[in-house]
Amino acid sequence: MKIDFALILTLLALVTGLVWLADKLAFEKRRKAADPEAKDPVPVEYAKSLFPVIFAVLALRSFLAEPFRIPSGSMMPNLLIGDFILVNKFDYGIRLPVLNKKVVEIGQPARGDVMVFRYPGMGEGDPAAGTDYIKRVIGLPGDTVSVEENRVAVNGVPFTYAEDGVFIGEGVSSEMTGSRIYTETLEGRRHAMLEMDGVPLGYRHNGSWTVPAGHYFVMGDNRDRSADSREWGFVPERNIVGRAMVIWLNCSGWFCTDSFQPSRIGTKID
Repeated sequence: MKIDFALILTLLALVTGLVWLADKLAFEKRRKAADPEAKDPVPVEYAKSLFPVIFAVLALRSFLAEPFRIPSGSMMPNLLIGDFILVNKFDYGIRLPVLNKKVVEIGQPARGDVMVFRYPGMGEGDPAAGTDYIKRVIGLPGDTVSVEENRVAVNGVPFTYAEDGVFIGEGVSSEMTGSRIYTETLEGRRHAMLEMDGVPLGYRHNGSWTVPAGHYFVMGDNRDRSADSREWGFVPERNIVGRAMVIWLNCSGWFCTDSFQPSRIGTKID
């Protein structure tokens, strides 16, 4: 079950704020009049202490930046299992916590952005719907995206590809060792992608899709190990969470016993 931290923080801020406000408006004056040295009741004392902290954390992660952990290898070689990243919540517009409704328009996702969003699901009743996913933006509203054996074209213009060696993974990322690394260039923006050898022709998700208004077509950089828009469709604008900015830690297992790669700390996500 997915834990909704935004909802928890919102409820905690609401409860502590109401307790503090109710005491300020209805009880504090009478309490001080009866006994100027009287201490605040324990619930009020906790509310006064916790509300500013909870509200500050809620505001920061709702409007500026939110931490996420990479749970799968779908964005390898750029993002590895165990990467902890910061997601910019400001660039794509200010949204209300919990409701995720945009209230201030600032910008829109650009082609090539690495975007965090709420998985729309494979139809009604999908229990995984609402889970946080991370993929690369390939198609914008109105685009026609064509994919043939992992080679992409948008509106008839193909991306360019250059082979760039063989991937060698460490720890939990070792399963993709031996995959080929390619540099994919789209409208001047370059990033690495992985492709596995030996995948039979026709076994990849080939096809052509026209992106509806208010939606985005996304793909993982680990092209043969990514469930993305080729399989489950488009990302609605209302599902967008933010743009991935930077890796602030790479760690897996209790106390980083499975893997820890200090060289990834501070890596910018392109």
